[in-house]
Amino acid sequence: MTQSAAPASGTSAPPETLTPPSGGPPTPAGSVDEPEGHAGTHAKFWTLFVGSIGVVYGDIGTSPLYAFREALGPGRADGVLTEEEVLGTVSLLLWALILIVTIKYVLLLLHMDNKGEGGILSLMALARKALGGSRTVFMLGLFGAALFYGDAIITPAISVLSAVEGLKLVTPAFEHYVLPITIAIIVPLFLVQSRGTGRMASFFGPIMLAWFLAMAIAAVPHILRRPDVLLALNPWHAAQYLVSHGAGALIVLGAVFLAVTGAEALFADLGHFGRRPIQVAWTAVAGPALAVNYLGQAALVLTNPDASDPFFQLVPEWALLPMVILATAATVIASQAVITGAYSLSRQAVQLGLLPRLEIRHTSEAHSGQIFLPQINTMLLVGVVVLVFLFRSSSGLASAYGIAVTGTMLITASLAFLVLWRYWNWSPLAAGAVMVPFIAIELMFLVSNLLKVLEGGYVPLMLASVLILLMWTWVRGVTILFNKTRKTDVPLMELVGMLEKSPPHHVKGTAVFLTSDPETAPAALLHNLKHNKVLHEKNVVLTVKTIDLPRLNDADRIRIEPIGPHFWRVVMKFGYMESPNIPKGLALLRKQGFKFDIMATSFFLSRRSIRPAAQSGMPLWQDRIFIALARNANDATDFFQIPTGRVVEVGTQVTV
Repeated sequence: MTQSAAPASGTSAPPETLTPPSGGPPTPAGSVDEPEGHAGTHAKFWTLFVGSIGVVYGDIGTSPLYAFREALGPGRADGVLTEEEVLGTVSLLLWALILIVTIKYVLLLLHMDNKGEGGILSLMALARKALGGSRTVFMLGLFGAALFYGDAIITPAISVLSAVEGLKLVTPAFEHYVLPITIAIIVPLFLVQSRGTGRMASFFGPIMLAWFLAMAIAAVPHILRRPDVLLALNPWHAAQYLVSHGAGALIVLGAVFLAVTGAEALFADLGHFGRRPIQVAWTAVAGPALAVNYLGQAALVLTNPDASDPFFQLVPEWALLPMVILATAATVIASQAVITGAYSLSRQAVQLGLLPRLEIRHTSEAHSGQIFLPQINTMLLVGVVVLVFLFRSSSGLASAYGIAVTGTMLITASLAFLVLWRYWNWSPLAAGAVMVPFIAIELMFLVSNLLKVLEGGYVPLMLASVLILLMWTWVRGVTILFNKTRKTDVPLMELVGMLEKSPPHHVKGTAVFLTSDPETAPAALLHNLKHNKVLHEKNVVLTVKTIDLPRLNDADRIRIEPIGPHFWRVVMKFGYMESPNIPKGLALLRKQGFKFDIMATSFFLSRRSIRPAAQSGMPLWQDRIFIALARNANDATDFFQIPTGRVVEVGTQVTV
């Protein structure tokens, strides 16, 4: 079982590539752009359009709650906030949205799909495929994935806190209740995850659509009072602000970047909604609404420089409480989107061998993408609650937010350069001309956020460091275990030849032996022969592999090869977005002429008890981390969806 190298399985091997790199951008599989009849396509498009507003733009849609307020902070530091500082700040926000979100993500990265799937690990898979399995690219993807988990923990904390803080404007009496109310919203949000989000998701789109409309409508009267705020659309104001503030401009950029947090969701959710609905939702709704709201906040501050919370002060007093309630609903949706993204990323990480097997529960019979991972959910809940109590305000958390997002975006841009150059076969100069400007901008944003390390930026760096250590330990430990066991393995063909010359007693039925290496005899088979001294009539040596594609057609899923009168070698493949299901995969063998009865089939697994070795490729403390990860890995029977009553486990001890 190549992808699940925990004690109950073999060891992990690198994901293999199914198809060679092509010379251009692939077409998303199952994209909504494919013809399926005009009426059907039209209805499906609008469903995906509204859905993408709710899920894809949940995070970035709540940025106006705190982004402009925080970006004004450096300008207020000297006690005097000039008109040019206000125009320069909002100009920086608007052009960050145009350059990073519209051009980089909406117009460019959405075309860099991996068979219809997006996200940093999909991009890493494409880049590794083009470069023949580069370790550097692998480490980049690993680091980007670790930073995303930091984002997934910070987003619910800062989003919900910033919305609930609006209650302080309704009446100061609410000030002492902000933290309890925030916790009272966050904890149930994580507790209901196990029940699935399908029903809740149907309301996400309409609520976020109302949120974007409310944001824009609230801002329009203020823009009409100060139409000169529209001068901020001229990038000259942004450039002048950066030049005139010198090194202090870096602090401003760190806050400005809060406006584009959530842009990574555009790419990560590509497989769920398709390219066109995401693009239209941004250009028609989300993008214009955000721009109008930021201009409205700037117009308000031009009129009233002392405005402490310009977002909520946009609305009249009678509309303040409804706006706070709508903002709270929007932040819950934003949190849900990033939680769901963490689940999907975790499944990809498990399939790609970056993490041990995790329990994956499907919460919908109709949609395979709706999953729940209890261990990840608990980790996120604990992390979010700790951050809320540690920082106690959205302003405090703002310093921690930017580093995780800028780091992920910078890695995404770097991987995109490799895909343009080596996968799409562009010249290095052409690929550089497209991506280097984005890399330079995001590097500048990253440097500006690194200035806030001591103010809270250490949080995502610590989280990412711990996760990188865990993932690297898992990858390294699996490799060491794989190499150690190979030294004592018996070649499969040699064993089959010996059994032909001296056959043991045969019993009816089919035995399936899972192994990570199809060339060597499974340990469970050797122990079964040694202790039980019997052999089934049909013996299948099965290897499960994860490939660098999100999903696979059934025609490409399984390959069978007879290697003796009683033996068959089978290789079963799954994409990194799929949940392995061995019984369903074996059922495909009937079409290839291999007959068997699943109720008369036994599955033999080798359960390894791992002990630390005095001398190994890792320090003793890292050995212990690997062993702890292996012990907490999900049972292979559940992970591969094997009927529990058909499993026989054979225990062995091995040192690592």
